[in-house]
Amino acid sequence: MSKIKIFSLGGLNEVGKNMYIVEVDNDIFVFDAGLKYADDKMLGVDYIIPNYDYLKENKKRIKGVFITHGHDAQMGALSDILLDIKDLKIYGSPFTLDVIRNQLKEDNIKTDNLIEIQPHKNINFGKNSIFPISLTHAVPDTVGYVLYTPDGAIFYTGNFVFDSTMRGPYETDIGKLAYVGKQGVLCLLSESLYADKQGFTSPNHRIASVIRETLNNNSGRILFNIFQAQLYRIQELFNEVSKTNRKIVIMGKTLETLIYNAIDKGYMNFDKKRLGSIHQVNDPNVVVIISDEREKPFSNIKRIIKGYDKFITLSEKDTVIFASPVYDGMEKSSTKVLDDLSKIGSNIVTLPNKKYLSHHASSEDLMLMLGLMKPKYYFPVIGEYRHQVANKENALKVGIKEENIILKLNGQVATFINGELKDTNETVKVEDILIDGKTVGDIGELVLKDRESLSDNGIVIVAVTLDKQTKQILSGPEILTRGFVYVKDNIDLIKEAQNLSLGIIESNIGTNYVDFNKIKMEIRDKVGKYLYEATECKPMILIVVQEV
Repeated sequence: MSKIKIFSLGGLNEVGKNMYIVEVDNDIFVFDAGLKYADDKMLGVDYIIPNYDYLKENKKRIKGVFITHGHDAQMGALSDILLDIKDLKIYGSPFTLDVIRNQLKEDNIKTDNLIEIQPHKNINFGKNSIFPISLTHAVPDTVGYVLYTPDGAIFYTGNFVFDSTMRGPYETDIGKLAYVGKQGVLCLLSESLYADKQGFTSPNHRIASVIRETLNNNSGRILFNIFQAQLYRIQELFNEVSKTNRKIVIMGKTLETLIYNAIDKGYMNFDKKRLGSIHQVNDPNVVVIISDEREKPFSNIKRIIKGYDKFITLSEKDTVIFASPVYDGMEKSSTKVLDDLSKIGSNIVTLPNKKYLSHHASSEDLMLMLGLMKPKYYFPVIGEYRHQVANKENALKVGIKEENIILKLNGQVATFINGELKDTNETVKVEDILIDGKTVGDIGELVLKDRESLSDNGIVIVAVTLDKQTKQILSGPEILTRGFVYVKDNIDLIKEAQNLSLGIIESNIGTNYVDFNKIKMEIRDKVGKYLYEATECKPMILIVVQEV
């Protein structure tokens, strides 16, 4: 019998940043290692990953990181983690490892620890073992992972849907799911993102009809915008373009490499002769595929709209189709993009959220998975807390006891002793790591607050030069502003700020000393209060005192 701990370093009460830990006695198994996209308030932040101190502190006990599929929400944090834990073993299906390998290559990270798994082939780790099962999602070779322990199986689904029309590398092995369920499942960890949506996700995740109508009704250039590398959605585009004389241009080296590799290995079907180069991007009869990789949603299309892209300039003759439904929390960004496109005059095609869905499990998908698994305990994961609660309601409908449904936040540990859930109130350290640039953890909350202050109220610099020997003022104080007020229209305001600063500086200069700290503190206090009373704004105030 074993002591088992299950908890999340990221992915609960949020969308993205998925990382789930299962400890069986002394062995640690990590499922997924994803990132989350920063919202518009996180100025300059590229993306967010979970704090992985727990993994660094216990790296000798980690058996491996098991990635379900090649999307950033599941594998986007690997590059950053491998900088600290270089010998970490990463397990994934062939296509998933191709995606990871390309990402690590871009980030100049070398590793020999990428281990290819095959669905339905057991991987032994002493008394425990991992059994991957093929599931259906928006990318090929998606798997869920069964962790067999002495106390029963623990199954982590990752993202999935049930769709009998998605075959080959997208196909779900329902037989294997049912087989695992009959053996006895101690705990099922299942996604929650669409738990509040009624019915099955299929067929509402298919958009071939929208693509067909767009191609038929628009003779000009078409921009096809998707989130991440949703290969099944791109395959739907390929299928419809094959019926026309249009060519396709892929924007971005990462996406281009991924698609060419998928075609070469049989994951996608399309004539590569129909794939044009970037130099054909302005041809009137092309379809341009645009995707955001490890960036905020809409980043690439925003650059094009603002005219920052060196290859594409939008016009009223273009049609832009947004081929991914807008996730919760992205509505503001989406509205701004659509508004800017409308000003250009481009034709816009969007997918209504209520009619079209992404490849995530809705309520009936979740209840079918529960019926196949028949778990003793149910742990809703992946999604905001309201999604987890909706997932709980689905479990209650199929007969799971309420006391056997586990609702947790990141860092809260569910402990099983001899196969029974025990209330220990144990927690582990969790927090966000904000990534800006290429250095892990190079930005924190204080930096973010400073950026927010600068974006809201601007900056005021008070500069003064003193004689090093006599301590007399040689020049200044001079007031410089950026993003605060227009100086020519506020000469009196600036003059008064100078006078206040001058009085503070003179009062803190002696014959042979200068109290620099007091000067800075008093200027921030008194000048700051004056500026707020005059403008109701709180600019960041920097004081520069130099001696020559």
